[in-house]
Amino acid sequence: MSNWSDSNDNLFSSSLASYLDRKIIILLRDGRELLGTFRSFDQYANIVLEGTSERVIVGNLYCDISLGLYIVRGENVMLIGQRESNEEEIPLHMTCVSETEIKRAQKEDKNAEELKGSTRRRMEFLDFD
Repeated sequence: MSNWSDSNDNLFSSSLASYLDRKIIILLRDGRELLGTFRSFDQYANIVLEGTSERVIVGNLYCDISLGLYIVRGENVMLIGQRESNEEEIPLHMTCVSETEIKRAQKEDKNAEELKGSTRRRMEFLDFD
């Protein structure tokens, strides 16, 4: 006898199966984007990607960092989508940079956010209303 959970698992499995051997993009819970070829999955929606890269975007800069064969835990997946073509889907105004440059840009961006937060906390005693 099939219950609700079994039918839901079958529906989820069949929808994941439609991505097998296709180029996909995965958005993770922590905000990272992974690109690769969908090779396998299991009953927990754990996913195996081949030729994986992580797309890092900071402002108008981006870099695809190569990760190779990659396993993603199903609980970390927020969104899966098929990539339509091999053409670059990055907007024209964005600049591709090296892994070193993107990591430096990430660090500068993080420092700027921390500075903005600390300035805001120091100014909380002022009542602008």
